[in-house]
Amino acid sequence: MGPRTCEVCKEAQSKYKCPTCLAPYCSLGCFKKHKENPCKKSLPEQELMESSEILDALKDGELRKLIQKIDSSEEPENDLTKAMEGQTFREFTDKILAVLNPQNQLAN
Repeated sequence: MGPRTCEVCKEAQSKYKCPTCLAPYCSLGCFKKHKENPCKKSLPEQELMESSEILDALKDGELRKLIQKIDSSEEPENDLTKAMEGQTFREFTDKILAVLNPQNQLAN
């Protein structure tokens, strides 16, 4: 992942992240400007529940069964490792990561 641009001035390379919303910024001046409008911490659970891509993926009965199997497993790490070998589960986890950290997706 390469350097990100400051979300405030859109010019300089960011060096810092807002502790509340994780928006990248480059300087104290940009941080103060960013704080002129109150930001709020995004709730990952809410974002996941509202993601149409994730909701669509969960319509797949086999994927739901696999998730339930991992959740109720006595060896969840082993089952998760096995599940990651499958393309459908890997794509699903990629969608989750894209919702939780959209800046990484922009850099790819």
